[in-house]
Amino acid sequence: MNQTNHSKDNLNRVVITGLGAVTPIGNNVHDFWNSLINGVSGAGPITRFDTAKFKTKFACEVKNFDSHHVFEKNEARKYDLFSQYALVAADEAVKNAAIDFSSLNRNRIGVIWGAGDGGLTTFEEQFGEFKLSDGTPRFNPFFIPKRIINIASGVISIKYGLRGIMYTTAAACSASNTAIIDAFNYIRWGKADMMIAGGSEASITQSSVGGFNASKALSTSNDDFMRASRPFDISRDGFVLGEGAGALILESYDHAVRRKATILAEIVGGGLAADAYHLTATHPDGEGAVLGMQLALEEAEIDPSEIDYINAHATSTPTGDLSELKAVQRVFGINPNANISATKSMTGHLLGGAGAIEAIACVKAVQENKIPPTINTKNIEPEFADKFDFTLGKTREKLVRYAMSNTFGFGGHIATSVFKKFTD
Repeated sequence: MNQTNHSKDNLNRVVITGLGAVTPIGNNVHDFWNSLINGVSGAGPITRFDTAKFKTKFACEVKNFDSHHVFEKNEARKYDLFSQYALVAADEAVKNAAIDFSSLNRNRIGVIWGAGDGGLTTFEEQFGEFKLSDGTPRFNPFFIPKRIINIASGVISIKYGLRGIMYTTAAACSASNTAIIDAFNYIRWGKADMMIAGGSEASITQSSVGGFNASKALSTSNDDFMRASRPFDISRDGFVLGEGAGALILESYDHAVRRKATILAEIVGGGLAADAYHLTATHPDGEGAVLGMQLALEEAEIDPSEIDYINAHATSTPTGDLSELKAVQRVFGINPNANISATKSMTGHLLGGAGAIEAIACVKAVQENKIPPTINTKNIEPEFADKFDFTLGKTREKLVRYAMSNTFGFGGHIATSVFKKFTD
């Protein structure tokens, strides 16, 4: 079942040395983590457009976003909001990792970034203006670079002059977890010394909300939006849309030691797989999820019983949550060591950016030995209520040596990563 032919003896250890976040519950890692462990909901009425005729009128928007410390105000016209979030999150991660790029070999440092929709805000605004005009194509000269999905990785690379491996993973809701796993692989194979990896999304738009409503994926609990995201609950009725970005600095252990970096955690496994089942639905028995988790565990060379925390994909959709729990049972058995929680209950679903902020939650969990809770959930699916240790309502303090992050995307994309408490 090995995913590569590389000898374990020839692989580099890969560590995490920096984190950055822009989320609906905090615009930096400190505030984000503090909100997670205190069970804060990021849900609120949508302010980006008039929702009078929409079935869903709420989302988890980023609040009080300020980018002036990263780029000048007049530069903002060059970047869609998803790229602005990416640049701010990357800036925090670089500063957190205390990186002086001028002293490093920038030919061996790159960027792998995940996104699902790319510049959706830009596309709606520009095409909307065109359709309302007399047909004269008056487009912003930055229209194309603002909207293309790969541009966030490009602008991060340009900002820091990084000439190493650089691309975007377009794997729907598993995009940023896939980016992290790809970055992990390139470093451990010796093809890079350091990578900025993560993902961003800014999809709280008319077409996105309208489209997800049409597919019956979004919650419509408009009268109780603060508690609308309730993963695993028998009354769940869909996910809550979120936005933002997460960035992680990955580098080889040797490279981190040479520059005397503070090591936050280690990444030890990544499993990429496919459901091969349906355009939007997960496999009812979690076939792809099972394979992704098994591959990640195999790569980490650990037994399922060694995982202390699972940050579940758990979007709060009726079928998705159930299939994930079935997959977890197949991999971990009944009453495993792992605690399970769903941080989307607080952040909403960041789509392509989800895996990045959830990876940050896992890194913080292994650092601080705290498991953030699932909020809002009261009545777990009866088939699983007594089979797993769900962390509900309140943060759980527990030794966390290994944490697993699951992400699944439309089209059957599966990505699972495993983070380990760092020991020298």
